[in-house]
Amino acid sequence: MIIYKFGGTSVGNAERMKKVATLITNDDASKVVVLSAVSGTTNTLVEIGELLQKRKPETAVKLIESLRNDYNQLISELYDSPEAHKKGTEILDKYFGQMLSLANIPDFNLGNNKTMLAFGEILSTNLFQVFMESNGHESQLISALDFMTIDEEGEPEIEEIGKKLKPQLNKRLTITQGFICRNPQGQTDNLKRGGSDYSASIIGAAIQAEEIQIWTDIDGMHNNDPRIVKKTAPIAALTFDEAAELAYFGAKILHPASILPAQKYKIPVRLKSTINPDAEGTLIGSKTSSRDVKAIAAKDGITAVKIKSSRMLLAYGFLKNIFEVFGQFKTSIDMVTTSEVAVSLTIDDDTHLESIRTELNKFGNVEVDINQTIICIVGDLISEKSGILKRIFDAVSDIPVRMVSYGGSRNNISLLIDSKLKADVLNALNDGLFES
Repeated sequence: MIIYKFGGTSVGNAERMKKVATLITNDDASKVVVLSAVSGTTNTLVEIGELLQKRKPETAVKLIESLRNDYNQLISELYDSPEAHKKGTEILDKYFGQMLSLANIPDFNLGNNKTMLAFGEILSTNLFQVFMESNGHESQLISALDFMTIDEEGEPEIEEIGKKLKPQLNKRLTITQGFICRNPQGQTDNLKRGGSDYSASIIGAAIQAEEIQIWTDIDGMHNNDPRIVKKTAPIAALTFDEAAELAYFGAKILHPASILPAQKYKIPVRLKSTINPDAEGTLIGSKTSSRDVKAIAAKDGITAVKIKSSRMLLAYGFLKNIFEVFGQFKTSIDMVTTSEVAVSLTIDDDTHLESIRTELNKFGNVEVDINQTIICIVGDLISEKSGILKRIFDAVSDIPVRMVSYGGSRNNISLLIDSKLKADVLNALNDGLFES
């Protein structure tokens, strides 16, 4: 069994849905096909939910009606037969009717909002399954809400998911939703944005799949950001650790959490392109290529915080006190550097920044730098190989670097820079580490 996951752009219009159908029917292998919502739908549903939480139902209803018009156009282009079009219209009537019912709830709350967000994946999978059947491809649609569950900590119940799902996989093609799930109370919930990758990995782990394939519009994970750097190339192979570092530090092709279940259960993950399906893509697993530096990624929206205090000199417990402040406000830390009298660290969530700063002022002088970017250089045990740091710093010798993280991970060396220098650094590192 192979897991195929297609994101929002891959099912973004009728033509792309038809392309997905071709890709999943070109051989006789058994597949579970995980679909995201049609591109743009989730953003619209988020906006609808925000309007309802602000008690603006009239505006929300207009947005629902506008979205319905978009889907009317989609099914008119997707289906050739009157019978299929009728089924598609019935699906739209059913689920847009439920959206309008939700919009009329006077005390619309977070639970209602999560139900609203689920309609994107429910619509895409139902409409796609009708297309498959109308074109003679036998398939079954299984609702993720019938098997995908999370525990009190928001973690997937992989063993339980496998027990529920395995007995239902009795057809060659099974279609289901990404992103959505049920919480311990049995309510509709989700795996957060980008969660369809996560869904595919969870399903692959739960049923011990042969392989998990993540299909996007890019031919694998590239060794640098192709939107900024012209000379990039797809990477043939990465270890799970290398891929996890790249996903966390900005590689947009893969959701950071999606690696974890596959890695735990040793299920290989292959990144493939819907535009160029014959390309090998990137295989993530236990093997890697011989090249030391594999790729460079960038994570924006970083804030650097520096705490300087003479009390830190030869003191114990100082760092513990600092970290407890961030723990108090549930704010995770990415990078840390220390000296005898100062500690600098970075965060990617500034929601509680002012409260954190107020607490940190008790320990010393606090400086904050916003609009920072972490540049992550990833490779096979690069922190243990000689000459790597020299090559990196030779490449960026004319560019100011705010912080360096080295040795925390065997597969990652990170630089913190001002975000306005991001393009310069990515191109300089590309020239220094790959082109040379």
